[in-house]
Formats: sequence, structure tokens, C-alpha cells
Amino acid sequence: MIKNKSFQLVLLTIFSVLFIDQFVKIWVKSHALLHEVLGEFGFIKIHFIENPGMAFGMAFGGEWGKILLSLFRVVAIIGLGFLIRNLIENKAPKGLLISMALIFSGALGNILDSAFYGLMFDRGTIWDPIIQDWLGYSGVAKLNFEGYAPPLHGCVVDMIHTEFYYPDWFPFGLAGQEVFPPVFNIADSAISIGIAIIVLFNKRFFGDSENEFEIFKRKK
Repeated sequence: MIKNKSFQLVLLTIFSVLFIDQFVKIWVKSHALLHEVLGEFGFIKIHFIENPGMAFGMAFGGEWGKILLSLFRVVAIIGLGFLIRNLIENKAPKGLLISMALIFSGALGNILDSAFYGLMFDRGTIWDPIIQDWLGYSGVAKLNFEGYAPPLHGCVVDMIHTEFYYPDWFPFGLAGQEVFPPVFNIADSAISIGIAIIVLFNKRFFGDSENEFEIFKRKK
């Protein structure tokens, strides 16, 4: 399968996203203070936070919630891997393959944070069982491979903050409020872009008829 051009395209997409995502995360975590704003580019801020739970800076339960979410992501990644293989075998459109590769690489990028950052860095956001909340840290984290937490207990690094606001005349009580307050990362962006492409080009990928393209049946 390695000589298959579609397979090569999928691999190139996945490794490109993973490399950029992990490079940026490791650089930010090892060069910035937690909650520090590193720069502003128009309405985009580079704002370092750590996310102990779901994507886009949203928390999910406590320590056990984080572990369950990480395990769910692992299962989802395995399922996506089999789905992508099936799409390649069925000669799916390249746009669909790229979209699925973006979703796969984004999910895998955030799993790597949770699985390994607790082992790689000397400090990070951890769960305090006494106060039942996540605690940040002072100073800049360093790569020392001694760790601050066991596997699946590390936190995801987020740094992209799109800061723009609803105009004063906007209804529904949203006037003056931030349009999209969550801070996210490149992996989150890859997932969102992949889903958006599938939604926008759904008919082109799958056709108007159910028989034009079958995902789960190998074409003869």
C-alpha cells in the first residue's frame, strides 16, 4: 500500500500536521509562561493556556474524566485509521482522503499531548484532589523527560486565540461580547477544517445517489 499515491497523500498530510502541531506546542510550552500572550497579529493572539479536557480549551470532568476522554480519543483514532484504509481501497476522492487525514492527525496530535507531555516536561497543569480543580504552575516548563504526571495525565497545549467581538447593535444580548472566546491549537484547527471540507463538498465526495460511492464496501 505504501506505493499507492492516495496512501502517500494521506501520510504526507498526517505527518505534516503532526510535525507543525507538535513543534509549535513544544516551543510555546518551553518558552512561555502559562497564560502569557506571546504576540498579536490583527485579531489573532498567541495566548498560551493548557487544556486538561476537551478541544478548544473546554474542560471535561476531573482526573477520571480526562483519562476516559483520552481513552475515547485512542479508540476514535483506531476507528478513523480503519476508515481511512477503507477509503483508500475504495479509491475515494482525494479531497475526502485529505479531510479524513486532517481529522485523524488533529485527534492524534492532542492525544500525544495527553499521553507524553506529562512525561516530557518538568511542570504542567495538574488535578488537585483536595480542592477538586486543575492547578496551573509558575515559571517556564522545561523539557527534562523526568515528568510532572503519568501517561494520559498531561495537558493539551493551546495557543491560538481569535479575539473579535459582536458589534454594539447585535441582538440576543451578544452585543460587545467575544464571538469565539476558546483558545485552540493547530490540531483543533485541522479537525475543524477536515469536517468543514466534508460538509461543504459532501455531494462531490459521496454523490447524490447512495450507490455512487460506498465507503464500507470494497469496489471490484
